[in-house]
Amino acid sequence: MGRTRYTEGMGEQITPSQLRQDIYRIIDRVLETGEPLEINRRGEKLHLTPISAERDRLARIHTNPDVMTCDPEILVTLDWSQEWNAEGQLSP
Repeated sequence: MGRTRYTEGMGEQITPSQLRQDIYRIIDRVLETGEPLEINRRGEKLHLTPISAERDRLARIHTNPDVMTCDPEILVTLDWSQEWNAEGQLSP
């Protein structure tokens, strides 16, 4: 079964006619991927979104080891004078 334009990626748009032609496969794809589908009818937009996708949004967040996880007040009191030269540039 080949992929069609309206089942690939997030934010895809289809018309109601396209939805009617293949409604069950489109619904299954939205449920499988969790990606919403936009239906455009005469300039008005509807979204087909699985309810579980809203609940699982936070569960899909991945940690980033490059993010600082300290109290932001610590950043205010840091002394950077040893790190900067007279021209306001970082010292090597």
